[in-house]
Amino acid sequence: MKVVTSLNQTKLFDLSSCTLCPRECGVNRVEGQLGFCKEPAILYAARAAKLYYEEPCISGKEGSGAVFFDGCSLGCIFCQNHDISLGMRGKSRGRAITPSRLSDIFLSLEAQGCNNINLVTAGHYLPLVIPALESAKARGLAIPIVYNTAAYEKAEAIRALEGLVDIYLPDLKYKDSAIAAAYSKAPDYYERATAAIEEMVRQCPKPLFADGSSSLDAEDDRDDPLMLRGVIVRHLCMPGHVEDSKAILSYLHRTYGNRIFISIMNQYTPMPQAQKDPLLSRTLTEEEYNEVVDYAVEIGVENGFLQEGGTVSKSYIPDFDGTGL
Repeated sequence: MKVVTSLNQTKLFDLSSCTLCPRECGVNRVEGQLGFCKEPAILYAARAAKLYYEEPCISGKEGSGAVFFDGCSLGCIFCQNHDISLGMRGKSRGRAITPSRLSDIFLSLEAQGCNNINLVTAGHYLPLVIPALESAKARGLAIPIVYNTAAYEKAEAIRALEGLVDIYLPDLKYKDSAIAAAYSKAPDYYERATAAIEEMVRQCPKPLFADGSSSLDAEDDRDDPLMLRGVIVRHLCMPGHVEDSKAILSYLHRTYGNRIFISIMNQYTPMPQAQKDPLLSRTLTEEEYNEVVDYAVEIGVENGFLQEGGTVSKSYIPDFDGTGL
């Protein structure tokens, strides 16, 4: 199989010896070998449909057109999307699709009235996703493209998305390398993720909303205008790790101020595969979350999203049943 890209098959995008992500497995995905992401050089996706659970300026009233891809280069042990993050080695019901079909899916989601195209964990497929985006845009795709990622990516891979992605929606999960190693087998997570986010902010240095503003002033989230361009960094507060959360917020605000939005999330849901861990087997307490939020206010974070009670639920996990593919 020949992997076609618009980047002249640079070494980074050569899936016959894959070094696309920081894992640098070096496997021949073209021949079907599986590295850490558990995916060959064929697109596999599990769902393409409207999603209403993103930040209000992303989901809006019509929903975000979310395409969930199989596999993951980070592989957190507590992942809510565990069924698809395991890729070819798991129990995913993902389906193989061509870049041409993916381009059609983008246009179909736009026709359904979606506010944007939301690429969920697409980093290990960039040499195939980029041509699909270029094709869809050439055929008239006009809604914003959201790049939804755990941020364990190479900055140069993110650089290849310049001009194609309008909104970056990365996580910044951990600062402490020991926590990153224990939960994601990625002690270099913080260094890699912050470098990737720096590139995202370089491409999208200022928020832009549909009303022409660069901030959100509505008292009710439901009245927020849609985001057209910008960076929203998500941080999922983890049980027992309040100080690491504070360190993350301090870094983001000190580095970017109001040039980005920070989404402080309380929705950690204990999953079966993490039940043996004394911290991951429980939910985040209200006191823990409030301490992190109070700290954000104390250091002056203004552009932020908070989550109210009731977000800890498996009902927020979509059915990965091939819908829309």
